[in-house]
Amino acid sequence: MSYEERNVWVMFVVSVLAYAVYVAVVLTRARDVPLTEVAYVGPLLWSIGGAIVVSILASIGVGLANRRDGHLTDQRDKEINRVGERTGQSFVVIGALAAMVLALLEADWFWIANVIYLCFVLSAVLSSMTKLAAYRQDFSTW
Repeated sequence: MSYEERNVWVMFVVSVLAYAVYVAVVLTRARDVPLTEVAYVGPLLWSIGGAIVVSILASIGVGLANRRDGHLTDQRDKEINRVGERTGQSFVVIGALAAMVLALLEADWFWIANVIYLCFVLSAVLSSMTKLAAYRQDFSTW
């Protein structure tokens, strides 16, 4: 497994876990109040910030654990990254459109913030899954 592929796994796992923790915290807080009245801003910012920090630390750990393998990136890695990022960007666009529609409908800020966050997470997950599939298959036939 290449250095780049290991980092894709880090991004995938951290994205899913950070979002799962956020959802669990928000749903736990929603036991006593309506969902739109939950204090979600703090957990949202902490989960995003925490995911960034954990991703950086995990990438450093992957790099240190596999320093003998080197961190060379070949043309295949670059192409896989390009295709994965383009694929993942579709959910950024979907999230922006959904947030715009919710804003036009004057939806609660809770829903606007959460649809944007969900689409960022789906973007990272779809991008990671595309890259992992490309690493596992013969990418030259794509």
